[in-house]
Amino acid sequence: MKPISHLDDIPSTPGKFKMDKSPYIHHRMRWHSSLAKLTFWSFLFTALIFVLFLRSPSSSSSSSSSQPQHLSDPSRRYLQNTNWGGHAWEKRVRSSARIRTQKGMSVLVTGAAGFVGTHVSAALKRRGDGVLGLDNFNDYYDPSLKRARQALLERAGVFVVEGDINDEALLRKLFEVVPFTHVMHLAAQAGVRYAMENPASYVHSNLAGLVSLLEVCKSVNPQPAIVWASSSSVYGLNTKVPFSEKDRTDQPASLYAATKKAGEEIAHTYNHIYGLSLTGLRFFTVYGPWGRPDMAYFFFTRDILSGKPIPIFEAANHGTVARDFTYIDDIVRGCLASLDTAEKSTGSGGKKQGPAQLRVFNLGNTSPVPVTDLVSILEKLLKVKAKKNIMKLPRNGDVQFTHANISSAQRELGYKPTTDLQTGLKKFVRWYLRFFADGKKSAE
Repeated sequence: MKPISHLDDIPSTPGKFKMDKSPYIHHRMRWHSSLAKLTFWSFLFTALIFVLFLRSPSSSSSSSSSQPQHLSDPSRRYLQNTNWGGHAWEKRVRSSARIRTQKGMSVLVTGAAGFVGTHVSAALKRRGDGVLGLDNFNDYYDPSLKRARQALLERAGVFVVEGDINDEALLRKLFEVVPFTHVMHLAAQAGVRYAMENPASYVHSNLAGLVSLLEVCKSVNPQPAIVWASSSSVYGLNTKVPFSEKDRTDQPASLYAATKKAGEEIAHTYNHIYGLSLTGLRFFTVYGPWGRPDMAYFFFTRDILSGKPIPIFEAANHGTVARDFTYIDDIVRGCLASLDTAEKSTGSGGKKQGPAQLRVFNLGNTSPVPVTDLVSILEKLLKVKAKKNIMKLPRNGDVQFTHANISSAQRELGYKPTTDLQTGLKKFVRWYLRFFADGKKSAE
């Protein structure tokens, strides 16, 4: 695969577990396993009921009848945006999605103004694929950063449609204008801790949004192949490392993780019934230029520069908290390889014609790094000593460590991460200092 040029040079633009073999322990673990599975499937069933409720006509009419409720509900914000359609709009959509190489593909990238979405969209466009972005520009974090990413993509020739994946009419219109061969589904409500503040947003985006997209994809002809973002969070309380795609994922530690695991089960269902080709990617702590401000490396950099203390979590008995930090360029290569190796969907007119491809891959760096080491690297790069506030790891969805087994991705995708944390953070810091020059966002 051809090298991917870096966006960080453009201005303004995450030991084996030994089983006790005693009969009592074995019986107790079987009971806990059954309870965990029952809890998970109960959540999934409840979530799907909620999804169906959101999609029902009566629900839509009752919500729209009360404007204050409509405006205060973040899961309904997309209903306010009807700024799409018309000849000029369709022309921009077609132009952006036009394939410019003989063997290229036309890709709808959801969450295109997000961190990973921006990099993937730019990489696809550079190699001649047709790319159309879709993003609702929500305010989970500062939308101005998303607008800056949008401006970067616009300069690269990628049109980002402003809209929500739950707007089924918009999705159908996009497929009517462009017969997309592939969908790169990256739109989601991210963040582990935010789920304790706004759980409905996770059901809305990660479950209802996924179902809305798959409903449209199953009915169009030809059906697109779909690559979508799952998460390393699905491994939850799993204690066996490194995490393998074959490991248990029925013990989520957060609502975010539960919605991503539920998404994998929903993907299986649409693959089985409708013949959709689906590839799920479990990302491990992605970092780099244009990243998310809610990620530790990003707000650590901000707070170190401003002299504010940063929280350093430690596990029980002063245990180390570590993450399998994966640089954005390595993740992009994995995404493009997944698209390139995705087989065609086998359905037509909403009916399955034969078995379809169903895959899931870990995309990580395979080298967990203690968070304390991350801080030390940032201190050297920023030339500022951090004020550290050592705290116990909270019970809010965070786990002690993540570690990816990427043998499957290496074998099937040719995936091979090449960027160590020191190198990756150096590129991030260079971008950060340029973008937030003198404490203000660069206007370049």
